[in-house]
Amino acid sequence: MKLVAEKIAVVTGGGSGIGRATALLLAREGAKVAVADRQFAAARDVAAEIADGGGTAYPIAVDVSNKEQVAAMVASVVERFGRLDCAVNSAGVLGAGGPFADLDDDTWNANIAVNLNGIRYCMTFELRHMRAHGGGSIVNIASGAGLEGVAGLGAYVASKHGVIGATRSAALDHAAQGIRINALAPGLVVTPMTQAAVNSGALDIKGLCPIGRPGRPDEVAEAAVWLCCDRASYVTGAVLAVDGGHLAG
Repeated sequence: MKLVAEKIAVVTGGGSGIGRATALLLAREGAKVAVADRQFAAARDVAAEIADGGGTAYPIAVDVSNKEQVAAMVASVVERFGRLDCAVNSAGVLGAGGPFADLDDDTWNANIAVNLNGIRYCMTFELRHMRAHGGGSIVNIASGAGLEGVAGLGAYVASKHGVIGATRSAALDHAAQGIRINALAPGLVVTPMTQAAVNSGALDIKGLCPIGRPGRPDEVAEAAVWLCCDRASYVTGAVLAVDGGHLAG
């Protein structure tokens, strides 16, 4: 039995990295998937890959920092498929680093706009639909940086701490309505956003990844899809680290 057979799902940031892997796995596990991304061409390519594999998907262009575009995204999914059962909010940015005292407003605002406000807008409109239609599951892609400090990444860390706080509070607000809301906290995962840092050799892989290697997007996707499925029916308000043991240290 496929984990999310006949469910309707939307994945933001679905054109690359963890979002792409999650969209592909949701489709393989039986869901119909709206692939949403700021880069429409990337979303279109992932939707085509799903269709080529026999699944059902369609692409949506969305900037999650734009409230009106997010509202239109959810409305589009409901118009096409009749409902929305699960959402994986994966869109995010990794802002420029530097000491906190030297952070410029553009860096701070960009991280908050996409990583935190984007999650807020996505959850707002996803929740309003799910609340009116009997429930659902939302998975927010946070970060291990949402559970600890990271030197030089103050804006990113603040935004991801906010994602985890918003996830927990929203889970409490909507638990009685049949809506489960959880977050994933990936560690170092090789994606287009992190590839250059991994390739440079500047990262302490052993320190960041006790398991001995960085993670893969599909490994995070496995956790996201499980949280979307009915087998996770008693899990809400949780933050699951997918980090090769980093936070255990």
